[in-house]
Amino acid sequence: MTSFDGLVERARSLSPLTADLLVVAVVGLFTASDAASNDPDYQQADGLTWLLLAISLIALVWRRRWPVPVAVVTGAACAGWALHGHIGELLNLPVIVALYTVAVLGDRRRTLWTGLVASLVSGAVALRVGRDVANPQGLPLLEMIWPLVPLLLGEVIRTRRQLMDEYAARAVRAEEEREREAARRVHEERLRIARELHDIVAHTVTAMTVQAGVALDALDTRPEISRRAMRQVRDSGKEAVGELRATVTVLRDRDSESTSPAPGLAQLPELVGRFTDSGVEAALRHDGTADGLSPMVELAAYRIVQEALTNVVKHSGARHAAVSVARHGDRLCVEIADDGRPSRIEPPAQLGPPSRTEPPSQLGPSPPSATGGFGLVGMRERAAAVGGSIEYGPVPGGGFRVRAVLPVVLPAEALHGARP
Repeated sequence: MTSFDGLVERARSLSPLTADLLVVAVVGLFTASDAASNDPDYQQADGLTWLLLAISLIALVWRRRWPVPVAVVTGAACAGWALHGHIGELLNLPVIVALYTVAVLGDRRRTLWTGLVASLVSGAVALRVGRDVANPQGLPLLEMIWPLVPLLLGEVIRTRRQLMDEYAARAVRAEEEREREAARRVHEERLRIARELHDIVAHTVTAMTVQAGVALDALDTRPEISRRAMRQVRDSGKEAVGELRATVTVLRDRDSESTSPAPGLAQLPELVGRFTDSGVEAALRHDGTADGLSPMVELAAYRIVQEALTNVVKHSGARHAAVSVARHGDRLCVEIADDGRPSRIEPPAQLGPPSRTEPPSQLGPSPPSATGGFGLVGMRERAAAVGGSIEYGPVPGGGFRVRAVLPVVLPAEALHGARP
């Protein structure tokens, strides 16, 4: 079996012209030997016999390029032998190869028409020869059947090749689809991790910087305020380190997800308290109804409040801020308002899922494109990731307001591929 497989592989490695010449040589060897040794009672080989053989073999060289004309030529030569009086078992070998080529390199319609014509011609030749030669009963019917055998074989081989090509193409498409899906998941994971790192580092470090400034200013005159601010710096640092460790753990080992709970509504009083110690009097109003909320929704609400308060401290110059979290049916409304200096006068904007045609909007005194920040983008992505929306804009009389409306339970499209 091993030697046979080696021969098959070696035959497949031959060039088409070499393979065709090899086929012609084998066919010529068998057909010539049959033509040379004819029954004494029938026509012996003469010049016409060898001429028809030469024409058939030369035609077979072009069987791949012109399969139907080659089949016509070889079929005519085979009929010429029969009408000339030659009787042999292998004289029809050239036309058998030609008919096989017609089927294997064509389509089903061409195979059917070729089979119909070849059967009729073969039967007619058998009837004509039968008048002069004693033929067994039923020979014309058998002569009509034998052209169908190489056509059927070629059709089977061609169909099998098409199926193999289709299977190979499906495998390639499946592999490409798997690669695209893997790339999409990697991209989504990178966006999620980047969003988490931004929320952890930027917000916490901003609060720590403000608290450290308060501690330095009050170090000599009001040491108790300085100590309280430094404790807030320490606590914020510990919290940031813990969240970073949880994120890095997920990156390091995909099989062991972190068991640390994600921030939620229960941590809002502590978050608002940290910003209060940073010089902004922040008040929290929370109706306390957190039952049935999705962890993803709680995390989105927490991060939106965190980002909005960070913008208040960094950009607005406000002295007061109010945070309101209330549940209305199947919606969770999160609102953050401050009394800072107004930004450019423009109507409030509505932000839902990201839109390519949406003009860049502004949160605070300058848009993200101007400052290089990602606060607005982050809040928009947080809201859109859970199927919610966010609106923002200046408040008449001064100040700025951010209002997010989030679903209590994630819709199916937000659950797909979204993880806290």
